[in-house]
Amino acid sequence: MIFIVVKFSVLPQHSDEWLEHVDAFTRATRDEPGNLWFDWSRSVDDRNQYVLVEAFADDDAAGAHVNSAHFAEAMRALPQYLQKTPDIINVKTDGQDWSKMGEMTVSL
Repeated sequence: MIFIVVKFSVLPQHSDEWLEHVDAFTRATRDEPGNLWFDWSRSVDDRNQYVLVEAFADDDAAGAHVNSAHFAEAMRALPQYLQKTPDIINVKTDGQDWSKMGEMTVSL
């Protein structure tokens, strides 16, 4: 699996509408056959920072994503809303889903 985390520092005047700006990109990516997840979160410490956690099944799926029309459109349209170039972590890891946290067990 290709596991990616990206931090987006959004301009303050656009931060409340960020999810609207990325909605079409998000929906199109989630519809890709090799996309495992594509989830946005907003920082509790910095209201202008959004974190994207995404995963793709393999190199082919990740390649199809970055070569898609919706990816190209997002790379063209989104920088105008940002304070700086996003920070990214991109790694290959075993598995195709989340693992259970070994240090904590929840039983009801």
